[in-house]
Amino acid sequence: MQHQRIIAPLLPVAITLIAGIIVGRYLHVEAWITLTAMVFMIVASLFFFRFPKIQSLLICLITAIIGFHLIQHPLPNIPVVQRAGKRMIEYRERLLQQYQQEISPEAYEIVAAMTLGDKSALSQQTKETFNATGASHILAISGLHLGIIYMMVSLLIWGRRWRLVTQVLTLVLLWAFAFLVGLSPSVVRAAIMLTVYGLLSLGYRQKMSINVLAFTAIIMLIVHPHALFEVGFQMSYLAVLSILLFYPLFFHLISDKWLMEHRFLRWVWGMCIVSFTAQLGVAPLIAFYFHRFSTYFLLSNFIVIPCAYLILLGGFLLLLTSWSFVATILSAVVSFMTVSLSFIASLPYATIEGLYPTPLQVVLTYLLIFLSIYLVFRSIYTNFVVKYE
Repeated sequence: MQHQRIIAPLLPVAITLIAGIIVGRYLHVEAWITLTAMVFMIVASLFFFRFPKIQSLLICLITAIIGFHLIQHPLPNIPVVQRAGKRMIEYRERLLQQYQQEISPEAYEIVAAMTLGDKSALSQQTKETFNATGASHILAISGLHLGIIYMMVSLLIWGRRWRLVTQVLTLVLLWAFAFLVGLSPSVVRAAIMLTVYGLLSLGYRQKMSINVLAFTAIIMLIVHPHALFEVGFQMSYLAVLSILLFYPLFFHLISDKWLMEHRFLRWVWGMCIVSFTAQLGVAPLIAFYFHRFSTYFLLSNFIVIPCAYLILLGGFLLLLTSWSFVATILSAVVSFMTVSLSFIASLPYATIEGLYPTPLQVVLTYLLIFLSIYLVFRSIYTNFVVKYE
């Protein structure tokens, strides 16, 4: 079993920024007071350059004051970004009209939500089916969707000689899509993470880490501190954090050598672990906000994730070509996905309803999850080392 050490110097900065935002939401202080305190802390940190620990503590305090100030006095919107966003939304409306002409209404509601982020056509029955099966995340544009798009664009334009140019072009197209679908918190988070991923890949450095996740949170909360209190922001970051923390632990429970010899089973095992660890991160929040838990989420993800690849590819191909056979295949994939999820939703004990945890219970549940996994894997790792020393 591999034992990995988590190094995330930006994590304390992100945590103190979040703490400052939370306190600032409920405790109002004049702007000149917070700005004066910030300047004082910055000057004080310069005097303690010979004492790294004290300086690090002062930097965290500065970050907390920044969060405290920004929640009460947010940064102004950038007019250029607003105009670009408005034009992209207008362009999205034209694309949605093209969808309406090409595919059936039943397929349109799913395709429009998954490819262009428009959920206005979703029926209540469709929403309930996806919610009951734990597949509602597939209807909201998120890291999964942007990751698929990044992969598809990279395969199309990637070149070894012009790696920098092709990577920049890929990221430009990715951000254009983010504007197209409305710049929701989950989309911005994924776009920032993929931007960092793309830039780090040029230097062959570690591309995805808790440090990168903390960096994206810091950027997002500085620009839009109120996002902290949005459900999408909370679920998006906790899901990714849970995957980054726990995926390596669970994945390496099976021998790497055996997994390399059985590539298909490696893919199945990897998908199971991603789904399971993501669910660990969001299950308490789902219970808190939506008062339910979907018991067949693993089975649902084995259906919706491959379908997501086909729907995204088919949807964009249809917009570019208007080929009728693409529309037919797209409708068939959507029909298969919705029928399969309806069957799963009809299974006994598909959902556990009536969950009403308090905020304290949610926090304690997260602590229990993290401590339990830590203690279990610490015991496994210790026994492994003792056995083979």
